[in-house]
Amino acid sequence: MPSHPTNDPRAALAAHLDSFFTGHSTTWRTWPCGPIYQRVPGFEVFIAGPGPRLNAWTYVTSGCWLATEHDGHGLEFILTANRESDRCVELLAINAFYHAGPPSQRLDHGHTVNFGEPWLPGSVLDHALISLPYPYGPQLEICTWDGGHARLLWLLPISRAERDFKRDHGLEALEQRFEQAQVDYANPQRATVI
Repeated sequence: MPSHPTNDPRAALAAHLDSFFTGHSTTWRTWPCGPIYQRVPGFEVFIAGPGPRLNAWTYVTSGCWLATEHDGHGLEFILTANRESDRCVELLAINAFYHAGPPSQRLDHGHTVNFGEPWLPGSVLDHALISLPYPYGPQLEICTWDGGHARLLWLLPISRAERDFKRDHGLEALEQRFEQAQVDYANPQRATVI
């Protein structure tokens, strides 16, 4: 994993994402609603359109690391969708706000979160699994810089039934179900596998 020659986490993350998503159209967005900036003052979302890495939209948080890092380690989150949508930015803001709350709320690989409402109207996906960023390969997962690193984990929307299955049977069993069903993880309208 290449280290970015800076001690600025934001600059390192931006360079990491720009390098990884070469050939994609990219932009940065803020989220003007709600209290996100009370907990994550520099919150932004990097957006990459479909391109050579992935034929889907990719949304990546920036600012979670600064709000929650411990001993130079922290997380940022990725959401993948089959369309451009403000809702994806909103869900990342909601997730970041939760993650940056009390330490007991810190998310990590294998955790699940409740969105409290569907990903999009008509979707059965109202929870999320914090997973490894499988669609992107391991090159995207770790961003390093002088004095720290961020792990980029995938915020994978799932159904309540899938969340319950993971709770009862474990993460690996749920991931096997996804693989067997060849889940279209970028589709907010996908059917539940449970």
